[in-house]
Amino acid sequence: MLKEVQLFLLPDQVNDEVLIKNKLQKKLRLSTSKFFYKWKKRSIDARQKNIKINATFWVASNSKDIPSLVGFMPKKIDAKKSIIIIGMGPAGIFAALRALELGIKPIIYERGKDVRSRRRDLAKINKEGIVNPESNYCFGEGGAGTYSDGKLYTRSKKRGDVQRILELFVHFGADEDILVNAHPHIGTNKLPKIIQAMRECIIENGGEVHFDSKLIDISHVNGEISEIVINQKKIPCKSLILATGHSARDIFYLLDNKGISLESKPFALGVRVEHPQSLIDKIQYHGRLNDKFLPPASYSLVCQINGKGVFSFCMCPGGIIAPCATDKEEVVTNGWSPSKRDNPYSNSGIVISVLPSDCKGNIEDPFIGLNFQKSIENKSWILGGKNQCVPAQRLKDFMEDKLSLDFPVTSYQPGLKSVRMDDVFPEFVTNSLRKAFLAFDKKMKGYITNDAVLHAPESRTSSPIKIPRDREFLHHPDLKGLYPCAEGAGYAGGIVSAAIDGIKVMDAVLLN
Repeated sequence: MLKEVQLFLLPDQVNDEVLIKNKLQKKLRLSTSKFFYKWKKRSIDARQKNIKINATFWVASNSKDIPSLVGFMPKKIDAKKSIIIIGMGPAGIFAALRALELGIKPIIYERGKDVRSRRRDLAKINKEGIVNPESNYCFGEGGAGTYSDGKLYTRSKKRGDVQRILELFVHFGADEDILVNAHPHIGTNKLPKIIQAMRECIIENGGEVHFDSKLIDISHVNGEISEIVINQKKIPCKSLILATGHSARDIFYLLDNKGISLESKPFALGVRVEHPQSLIDKIQYHGRLNDKFLPPASYSLVCQINGKGVFSFCMCPGGIIAPCATDKEEVVTNGWSPSKRDNPYSNSGIVISVLPSDCKGNIEDPFIGLNFQKSIENKSWILGGKNQCVPAQRLKDFMEDKLSLDFPVTSYQPGLKSVRMDDVFPEFVTNSLRKAFLAFDKKMKGYITNDAVLHAPESRTSSPIKIPRDREFLHHPDLKGLYPCAEGAGYAGGIVSAAIDGIKVMDAVLLN
C-alpha cells in the first residue's frame, strides 16, 4: 500500500518520530506499527493563536513503495551535437544539465566570475562602494540567486516540473527539507557549494564552462543566427540559448542595434523595508517570541491601490539588505538570508506594478520602462551621496512625510542617507506605497513603526523589457536559432521558474 495522510501537529511535535508514527497508525486504523512513513509536505498555519503545522506524509507497508529521489542521469554526449548557452544563472545551468540528459554538449559562456572569485567583488561593493560591472550580486556563476538568498518558492507550478527542480538541487547537495517545506529555502551560505557541484558535473560529463566571457556581438544571415563574438573571439553558432538575466542591459541594446525586435513590459518598483525580526515574529506568532520550535516568521502581503497591485517581494526573514548595482552611478537594493535565517533583521521588497504607460516617453519605445528604471536608480545614487549609500527614511516618518533625523542599526553595510522618498519616486509610486502600508498595517498590527526603515530603490524585481519568442518553437520570431530564456527575456521570475524555463527551452532546441 501507499497512502497520503494529513496530520495537524503542534510545533514541538514535528521532530517527535514516535508520536508521529502513533498518530499515523491511529488515523489509518492499522493493527501493526510495522509500516514506513516519509514527510511529503509541511507548512505553518499561524492564522490562530494556537499555531499548527500542516503535515502530509507518505505511508507504506514496504519501504520500497515510498517515493524516492530521481537522481541526475546524463547520457553519453553525441560529438556532433552541442548548444551554446549565454549566462550561468539558474536558467543556463539547468538548460546545460538538461542538455547532458539529452546527450547534447552544453557550452556555457558567463560574463562574470566563478562563485568563489565573486566574493571579493561583493566585499568591495559592500565595504568600499566599488561596483564591478562584470562581477557583482547579479553577474557571475549562479546568477543573482547565488548570493541573494536561494528561495525556491514559486507559483509557476503549471509551467513545468517544480519537484524535479527541487530534486536536482538535493542531488547536488541541498538539504532534503526543500522537498518538504511549503516555502523551500537553501540560504546564501550554502548555495555557492551547490552551484559549484553543478558546474563540476557539467564539466565532468563533457560540457564546457567559460568565465569572464562576455557576449558582445551576434551575426545573422537570412533570418538565422550564424555567429557570435565572445570577448573578441568569433564563434560559429546555429543555436543560442540567451539566459542572461534581467540586469544584462547591454544585451537589450545589442539586440536592438542588430534589428532584433524587443517589447516593453510591466515591471515593479518600490522600496525594501527592514523591520526587527522580533517584531515580525511577535505580530505573526501572536506574541510568541524566541520559540525554538518555530522558524523566524515571514509574511506575504498584497493589495490593490487605484487598480494597481502593491505587494511584498522576496521577503527575507532573519536577512540582510545588499547593494546590487551592476554599473556605476546607480543604487539598487535586494535582500537575502542565510540558511538559519538568524540575523536580527527582517526585510522585504514592497513594490508597485509599473506599466509602460506610467513612464514618460514614447509608449512604442521598448526601452521606455528601462529608461524609467535607470532614472530612479541614478537619482538614488545622487541623493545617496554618489556612492552606494542608500536613500532611506523611517517608515512612520515616510507616512507623515518627515525627514528622518537618525536611524536604528541597519543590515545595509554601505550606509544610509536620510532622504524623503518623495524625492526619489514620482507621486504615483509614493501615494500608492502610503495607502498600501496602511492596508498592510491593518493585516499586521504594528507593521507601521519608526523601528522600520525604507531603503530605496527595490527596482530589479523583473525585466522591464521582453525579448519575444515563438510560442510553439520558442525561438525569436525574427531570428531562428536564438532562444530567449527566463528572467532576462521576460519569461520567469525567480530561481525555480528560471530553471524550469531553461529546461523548457533546451527541449525546444532539440525538437527544432
